[in-house]
Amino acid sequence: MPQINIATVMQLCVLLSTLPAQYFISQWYGTDSTQRLHETERNWYYGDKRTQSGEDEEEIHDYFAKSTHIRSPKPESVLFNVGQVIVHRRFGYSGVIVGWDVKARAPKDWLQHKYPPEKQGLRDTPHYRILINRANRFGKSTVYIPEEEITIIMGLEVHHPDLTAYFSRYDGSKYIMQPWLRKIYPHD
Repeated sequence: MPQINIATVMQLCVLLSTLPAQYFISQWYGTDSTQRLHETERNWYYGDKRTQSGEDEEEIHDYFAKSTHIRSPKPESVLFNVGQVIVHRRFGYSGVIVGWDVKARAPKDWLQHKYPPEKQGLRDTPHYRILINRANRFGKSTVYIPEEEITIIMGLEVHHPDLTAYFSRYDGSKYIMQPWLRKIYPHD
């Protein structure tokens, strides 16, 4: 009969503890696209009630193209649509638009950091929330960038774990919005 030493017992305990850990992780993050869709929609609409600085829910959701207000009519100054695939002009990563603001809507300290005095004019241009294509290995999942930094492309599918929460399919030129997102951006 083989002898069991302390190292073997410790290895066995670590291996057995991974199963409960995987269970709790799957419960926290959701395991299928339906759960991710409901969680994304819930976070978009409800999010946290208050931030540490005491801002109310409406102010929070107006940041970074996450407003729940219906965007109708669509201003002529907003050139691109939710569902279009983009490439960043300078950095070259690709992604898909999931929201837009007529001008930058973010916390004041974020805007001051992103737009120093010489770039203040960009704050008043349309900004887009982008899900970044995982194939780019960019390191971020989403970005919020001004219109001048992106170019629309066709024929490129984006790979992102949250894609099905926002879109139902890709038609070769753009992604088709889920019904909840279509309500917010009816003219895109």
